[in-house]
Amino acid sequence: MVSASPLQKLYNTCNEVFDSCSAGVIPSPDNIQKLKSVLDDFKPADVGLSPEMPHFRASVDGETPVIRYIYIHECEKFSIGIFCLPPSSAIPLHNHPGMTVFSKLLFGTMHIKSYDWVVDVPPSTSAVVSPPKSKQPVVQQPEARLAKVKVNSNFTAPCDTSILYPTDGGNMHCFTAVTACAFLDVLGPPYGSDSDGRHCQFYFDFPFSNFSVDGLSLPEGGKEGFAWLQERKKPEDLIVVGELYGDPTTVET
Repeated sequence: MVSASPLQKLYNTCNEVFDSCSAGVIPSPDNIQKLKSVLDDFKPADVGLSPEMPHFRASVDGETPVIRYIYIHECEKFSIGIFCLPPSSAIPLHNHPGMTVFSKLLFGTMHIKSYDWVVDVPPSTSAVVSPPKSKQPVVQQPEARLAKVKVNSNFTAPCDTSILYPTDGGNMHCFTAVTACAFLDVLGPPYGSDSDGRHCQFYFDFPFSNFSVDGLSLPEGGKEGFAWLQERKKPEDLIVVGELYGDPTTVET
């Protein structure tokens, strides 16, 4: 009997792990570990990727880097895809409403910064104090919410699969490609629509000291471990081009 390909094994495992899950429902610890183990073994060759491909060429000076997303599978329960980031490209800070997300860095070095909401602090409508021009909110400013830094580090492949949860593990994160890099992404469930509140929301992040809230005492970690996040529109300079995985018969559903 021919053994299943790594992608087929990943699909089969996702189908099992997310079968009884929905938005906000986290798979069991055993299922989390089962899927993580499958992803931990993934290598670039398993999905036919290498840093020499055109997807990862550095952009010419002055040009906005183009990020590619390779669609492998998507259904109402989960999605599987690959982000291909050329050097210096970035996926801005965004959220994952009600999702459990597994990310496996296949090659390269990537900086990840992530946050979780501080749930016992009310939003602030205070003015932002001299934010950088690139982050200047336009017209009326939405409320800002306090968030705690979960991760702020470089990761170099090979490394373990990272996992985030609906309210923990760094549900809001941003990625910056230190070198050309690719990561395999599994979302359970995928993003929803604006009407159900499960769209992808982008954020500005501001240092804690940029807002003033009377009587606010910080939890452990000090000012450096916290930031104010403020909703923003999808950045105009974010270019993500989608494409289908090269062999549509790879995964049998």
